[in-house]
Amino acid sequence: MKTQEIIELGQKYVMNTYGRLPMALVKGEGAFVWDAEGNKYLDFVAGLAVNSLGHCHPKVVEAIREQAETLMHVSNLYWIEPQVKLAKLLVENSALDKVFFCNSGAEANEGAIKLARKYAKKYLGPDKYEIITMEKSFHGRTLAAITATAQPKYQKDLDPLPPGFKYVPFNDFAALEKAISPNTCAIMMEPVQGEGGVNVADYDYMQQVKQLCLEKNLLLIFDEVQCGLGRTGKLFAYEHYNVEPNIMTLAKAIAGGFPMGALLATDKVAECFQPGDHASTFGGNPLAAAAGCAAVSILADKDFLVEVAEKGAYFEQKLHRLKDKYSFITDVRGKGLILGLGITVDGKSIVDGCLQKGLIINCVGSNVLRFIPPLIITKQNIDDAVNIIDEVMSGLSFNEVEL
Repeated sequence: MKTQEIIELGQKYVMNTYGRLPMALVKGEGAFVWDAEGNKYLDFVAGLAVNSLGHCHPKVVEAIREQAETLMHVSNLYWIEPQVKLAKLLVENSALDKVFFCNSGAEANEGAIKLARKYAKKYLGPDKYEIITMEKSFHGRTLAAITATAQPKYQKDLDPLPPGFKYVPFNDFAALEKAISPNTCAIMMEPVQGEGGVNVADYDYMQQVKQLCLEKNLLLIFDEVQCGLGRTGKLFAYEHYNVEPNIMTLAKAIAGGFPMGALLATDKVAECFQPGDHASTFGGNPLAAAAGCAAVSILADKDFLVEVAEKGAYFEQKLHRLKDKYSFITDVRGKGLILGLGITVDGKSIVDGCLQKGLIINCVGSNVLRFIPPLIITKQNIDDAVNIIDEVMSGLSFNEVEL
């Protein structure tokens, strides 16, 4: 099928919930994808940080193929060998003790919210249920997760929203401290806000947040759905801060492109979930878990993470050179290979221009170009991407860059 045929069929049968670009991607390999007409693109969106090992990584493909020929699905009424192995990998490489598997980041965050409230009822008191989250956060599209997401645009027309959430500005400790109430049981945040504009938590702020949680007996929940699993140059973003969460959520990169999510917690918190308290029919099934074992084994490799950090620093340096060249670039932000360019122009013209030249990027909000490429990209890939961005920016008209 050609692109137009796919689009027409989709418009007829698929719900209109996405502002899709007029293209259909049909093949991927490494850092590249191809559309239905055979055009090749360098992919610096990577399935929204899902394809951290690139498209169709051989080890992930082989793990899926072998498992698909053996056992694809059984329920969690039974022990599942690949699931147990993946849980061991995650626990041994993190500061958490137990894992619950699900299918997405939103599911993982729903589980985190439930677990925090179960813990609060058991250890903190019957009136402890409130969770404080950060402005510009993004925690998922389910009803509780979208309520935790402190962005009104995502909550429009969904009233009434579940009670028990409070929002404060990111990186503003005074506002956070002031927001604590007798009902507060947890603070939930992304160490690096991806959808919110690639906003990075300050080191001192994170130290203060952890100390506040200790003083007030609050749970600290880190949403590392987008920024975790090697994206920042460390396996988990919290490792940059010398701060350990009580609960952490993962998804996106965890299974190399296969849908999966995970909720991790310390032993004391995890034991608040007992049989019947939480479940997921497909969560951690043999096929997803086998893919996860293959992906996490690579992502957790120390040498691999060193390379990610080096490539992130190289890319950041290149972006700073663009900032020095163009007055409409306000700042370079991010860690590792989750990077952003703040701009004073609507980013759509730049995104569209890059696409025409064979580079896929995206814009969060309207004024932050976000780069979340596969972690397996080369420095040559980075050079090629920056050269395309430079070409597009140099061709912008005065009206396009005007505030």
